[in-house]
Amino acid sequence: MQTVLERPGADLRDRWVRPLGWASLVANVVIVVTGGAVRLTDSGLGCPTWPRCTDSSLVPHGAYSVHQAIEFGNRTLTFVLTAVALATLVGVFRSSRRDLRGLSVVLVLGIPLQAVIGGISVHTDLNPWVVSLHLLLSMALVGVATLLLWREAVPAPSHPTGRVATLAAAGFVVAWAVLYVGTVVTGAGPHAGDLHAPRNGLSAMEISRVHSGLVWLLVALTVALLVLLRGTVARRAVTTLLCVELAQGVVGYVQYATDLPVPLVLVHMLGAAVTSSVVTWTLLAARRAATDPTPTG
Repeated sequence: MQTVLERPGADLRDRWVRPLGWASLVANVVIVVTGGAVRLTDSGLGCPTWPRCTDSSLVPHGAYSVHQAIEFGNRTLTFVLTAVALATLVGVFRSSRRDLRGLSVVLVLGIPLQAVIGGISVHTDLNPWVVSLHLLLSMALVGVATLLLWREAVPAPSHPTGRVATLAAAGFVVAWAVLYVGTVVTGAGPHAGDLHAPRNGLSAMEISRVHSGLVWLLVALTVALLVLLRGTVARRAVTTLLCVELAQGVVGYVQYATDLPVPLVLVHMLGAAVTSSVVTWTLLAARRAATDPTPTG
């Protein structure tokens, strides 16, 4: 993938766009993992109110409980994510890349929206449907950061048509269905974020079967796309996606068979964030391949 560093006469300020984009991508993946740690350690109500940690203070006082420390630590990391997003925004607006400005704005605006959803989840005692939105928004921001990195290097193609573009779009939609149903499985399972948090009332076994079926459909679509893209550079993206899907599948089946041990569930959440990024990359690479005989992948 060609970068701004390789373009003749690139503005010095443009050189900051790509590393800042990577910083945004990494920060959004990290916040998914730390948010998962909050839920998996039953620390979701370690700070029982929002935006304050307690009724009288923004921060915990006295001897921290483990749950308070974990929950407040995750809230503190939001400030790091905000700093990275603002730095990306400033870097993009100072560069010559006007086409990336909208994406950098979305990365910034997603943070206060996350804060609002997080506040609602606390005030509803971690309602599983609200908590799922909290996670899905982070996954979406991971995808936006990936799109920014892609657009930094590859110009937007025309609207592609044909089997490749259709199959890639179908895979993207199914991947997001997998991510969403995964949050529903979590809402039916034992890791509620707090010992007294409500569950969604669905059968964990039945919804897990739906989740598994969607995963196998996604794998089938990815294999078909891999066959169609043989001989193109875009095949690398599809191969990476297939490897991520298979790894996620292995972790998913093992964690299900071993009663959802916390470390494996956390690995599975990291894999979900990686899936959001890689499926976005695959969609973009496939669309590029559909319009360019020598795609940049």
